[in-house]
Amino acid sequence: MTTTTQPVTLAEASRFWFQLGWVSFGGPAGQIALLQRELVERRRWLSERRYLHALNYCMLLPGPEAMQLATYLGWLMHGVPGGLIAGGLFVIPSVFVLTALASIYALWGQLPLLASVFAVLKPAVLAIVLMAAWRIGRRTLRTPLLVALSIAGFLAMALLNLPYPLVVITAAVIGLVVARWRPALLLSGSAHSPGSAQGTADRPDALHDDHTASPEHARFSKRKLALTLLIWALALLLPLAGVVAINGWNGSLAVMARFFTRVALLSFGGAYAVLPYVAQGAVEQFGWLSASQMLDGLALGETTPGPLIMVVAFVGFMGGWNQALAASTSPWPLALAAVAVTVWFTFLPSFGFILAGAPLVEASRNDLRLGAPLSAITAVVVGVIASLALFFAGPVLWSNGGFQVGAAVVVVVALWAQLKLRWSVLQVIGAAAALGVAMAVARQVLS
Repeated sequence: MTTTTQPVTLAEASRFWFQLGWVSFGGPAGQIALLQRELVERRRWLSERRYLHALNYCMLLPGPEAMQLATYLGWLMHGVPGGLIAGGLFVIPSVFVLTALASIYALWGQLPLLASVFAVLKPAVLAIVLMAAWRIGRRTLRTPLLVALSIAGFLAMALLNLPYPLVVITAAVIGLVVARWRPALLLSGSAHSPGSAQGTADRPDALHDDHTASPEHARFSKRKLALTLLIWALALLLPLAGVVAINGWNGSLAVMARFFTRVALLSFGGAYAVLPYVAQGAVEQFGWLSASQMLDGLALGETTPGPLIMVVAFVGFMGGWNQALAASTSPWPLALAAVAVTVWFTFLPSFGFILAGAPLVEASRNDLRLGAPLSAITAVVVGVIASLALFFAGPVLWSNGGFQVGAAVVVVVALWAQLKLRWSVLQVIGAAAALGVAMAVARQVLS
C-alpha cells in the first residue's frame, strides 16, 4: 500500500532552504536539478507534475528561474512566509560568499586555493546538469512530438543562439495549436497526464501530489492579489526614496537602484542573456569597474552557490569600492551599501512575480487547455538544459589549449555516484569541494 509523506513544518523546510543556499552550484540548470532531486525524488514534498507546472511558470518570467522556483515551492508549502524564507535563503548565502570573495579580491587579488577548489567543482556541476536533463527528459518526453520539441529547443539554443524567450513562446504557441486539434500528441503519457504516475507505486504519495487539493493559502483571491501588489510597490518605492534622500537622484546608489531594477525586469532568458547588458552598463556606461574586473567577477559568479545573476553583488561591491577610493574615502561603507542596493533591487521583482502570480498558476494546474502548452514548454526546457550542459562543457573539458582528462574523470565519477550510488546533489557537491581542498593542500605541501 502506498503511504503518504508526513507533513513538513516551516522550521524543517527552512533548514532545508538554508542548506540549499550554500550548495546551489551549477547555475539554473544545476539548481533546477537539485530541487527536482531533493524535493520530488528524495523528500517527496511534491509530485513531478506539480514541480514541472511551477517550473514552467518560472521559466516564462524575467529573473533567476531557480530562485523563483524555490520561492514558488516554499509558498506552496507554507504560504507567504514560506515563499519569502525559501527565496531569501536561496539568495542570502551567495550574497555573503560573493561579498567575502569580492573583499578578498579587492584587497589581495585572486587566491590559488579557491581556484583549486573550483577546478573540481566545475566538472561535478556539469555532471549534475547532465543528470537534470536525463531525469526530466525520461519522465516528460513520452510522445514523438515532445521529443522533437526537445531536440528543437536544444538546436535553437546551442546552434542558432536564438533568444530564450522566443524559444519558450514558440513552444507555447505550438502547444496551444496542437491542444486545439490533436491534444493527445502532447498529453498522452506526459507529465501532465495520469500516465506519469506509472512506476511510482513503490514510493509514498507526495505531500503535494497530483490529486492533492491546493492549500487554502494558495487559492486565488482578488483581495490577496491587490494586497500583494501594494506591498510589492511599497517595498520597491520606499527604499528607492530612502536612497535618493540620502544619496541624491543622481548619486551612485540611486543610479544603481534604478539600473538594477531595469536589469530585473528585462532579464528574460536567464543570467546569460542579461549579463552582457549588465557588463555594458557597469563598465562602459557608468564606469563602476574595469572590463578586467568584470571578467573576474563573472568567473567568481560561475563557481559560487546561488543564482548566476548574483554577480551583481560583485559589481555593486567593486563599483562602490572604486568610487570611494577615487574620492579618497574609506571604501567599506559605500561598497557594502552598494551590495545591499544591487541585491535588493535585482531580486525584489522576482518575489513579486511569484507571490502575485502563483495563486493564478496553481488554480490552472488541472486545466487541460493549459496542460498541453505547458507540456510543450517542459519538452523545450529539457533541450534548453541540455544546451546549457553543452555550453558549460566547453570551458570545463577543453581549456588551456587541450582536453582536460582530470575534469572528464570527475564528470564520469559524479555521474556514476548519482546513478549507481544514488548520491544526492548535496553529496556530490560536498565530495567535490572536499577533493578540491585536499588537492590544494597537497600541492602546497609538495611545493
